[in-house]
Amino acid sequence: MSLAPRVVLVHRTTEYEELVARHGTHGQAAVFLTSRGRDIEEVAERSRRNRRALAEVASAVPLTWRQARVERGDLDRFLFGPEDVVVVVGQDGLVANVAKYLSGQPVIGIDTDPGRNPGVLVRHRPRDTGALLASAHGGPADELTMVEAVADDTQRLLALNEIYLGAAGHQTARYRLGLDEYGGAVEPKASSGVLVGTGTGASGWLRSVWQGRGGELPLPRPTDERLIWFVREAWPSPVTGTSLVAGELGGAGRLSLTVESDRLIAFGDGMEGDAVELVWGQTVRVGVAGVRLRLLT
Repeated sequence: MSLAPRVVLVHRTTEYEELVARHGTHGQAAVFLTSRGRDIEEVAERSRRNRRALAEVASAVPLTWRQARVERGDLDRFLFGPEDVVVVVGQDGLVANVAKYLSGQPVIGIDTDPGRNPGVLVRHRPRDTGALLASAHGGPADELTMVEAVADDTQRLLALNEIYLGAAGHQTARYRLGLDEYGGAVEPKASSGVLVGTGTGASGWLRSVWQGRGGELPLPRPTDERLIWFVREAWPSPVTGTSLVAGELGGAGRLSLTVESDRLIAFGDGMEGDAVELVWGQTVRVGVAGVRLRLLT
C-alpha cells in the first residue's frame, strides 16, 4: 500500500522567540529593545502573524495526508521523502535554506509578512495553501537553477542563490583558478574569495558584486541554465594574477579552484555554519547542478 502524501512545514524561530529565549522574559526583552530604540510590540506582532500563518497553513492540509514540521536549524538532520510536499512558511531566504536538502519535491512558499518580504520565493498567502496542495504534483511550477560545488574527496555542496569559496573570515585566500573553456587556462590567485551564483541569487549578494563591477555581464534569469562568477578583490603580484576575475558558466562549464592555503571553505546561501572544508592541494569544481528547485507558481 502506498503512503499518503506528507506535507512538511518548514519554519524559522521568530526574532521575538529568540529574544525571549535569550533574555528570559518578555519584560526583560522589552527593556533590551528599548535601550536600542526599538519597540517590542512590533516584534511580538510579527511573531503572532507568523504563528497564525503556520496554524492556517496546517489547517489547510487534507485530513488524509500526513504532516511534519521542521525548524530551520534542524534541516540538516531531517530526512525528506520523495512523496513530500514542502511548504515553506516565512521569508524568501528560508526557501533557499531548504533547497539544498531536496531532490525534486514540489515547494510552496508562503509569505507571513507581506510588504516586508520581497516575495520572490514566498509567492503565496496562507489562504492559498489548500488549492496549492491539491495541484502540487501537477500544477505550474518554475524549475529554478541551482549551483553545486564538488570536491575531489566527493564532498558536495548545493545552493539556490550562490556559493562562496574562500577563507573562513573572508581574509586573503590563495588558490589556483581554472576554467574548462579557453584551453583550461589556470591562474594563481590571492583574493578574498570567489562567488558563483544563479539567476535567483542575482537579486542578492551576487547583484551587489555585479553592480560594483559595472554590470557588464548579463545577469541570468532564475530558470536559465547559466551561472555567473566573480573573483572578489583579486590582488596582483609577481606570482598572482588578475586576468580571470569574472565570467559565465553554461550547463556543462565548470570553474575549478585548487587550494594553496592551509584551509579554505565553501558555503552556500549565506549558511557559513554548514560549510565544506578544503585543505592545501584539494580541488573543487563548481557549475550548474543536476537538480533544480521545483517552486510552485
